[in-house]
Amino acid sequence: MAASDQNDDSHDSSNMPDLGEAVDTVTFGQILEMDDSEDDREFSKSIVFGFFEQAEETFEKMDKALETKNLDELYRLGHFLKGSSATLGLTKVKDSCEKIQRYGKKENVDGTPEEDEALCLTRITETLKTVKAEYADVEATLKEFFKSP
Repeated sequence: MAASDQNDDSHDSSNMPDLGEAVDTVTFGQILEMDDSEDDREFSKSIVFGFFEQAEETFEKMDKALETKNLDELYRLGHFLKGSSATLGLTKVKDSCEKIQRYGKKENVDGTPEEDEALCLTRITETLKTVKAEYADVEATLKEFFKSP
């Protein structure tokens, strides 16, 4: 057995399944380390599934804020979901939410001011479609990870 084929019970990221590029394994691994048991992963599963509920509610609120062209609310919701997704290591969702946050603040991705409100709303519309797809992918991946053994 090669040294790289370690099969011990430590919580390092080398024992992490491949969750794709949408999940930062170091950050997600820190959440998994809080579990009392790797068999049921009760703690981390409750956090992740709580995030799923939170994200879906936030997407609904974003849709409504987009309909009413409420950039300030879109900024707040983008900021909120960015933080939640960053805590779990969901990098693609986090990055897209940061874009929504910036556009809601009437900024370009690089933080420079953008005075064209209609352009910001168009960018949010496009980014919201992207982040929903990214979320659906990572949700499926994590539901598969947490399925009962």
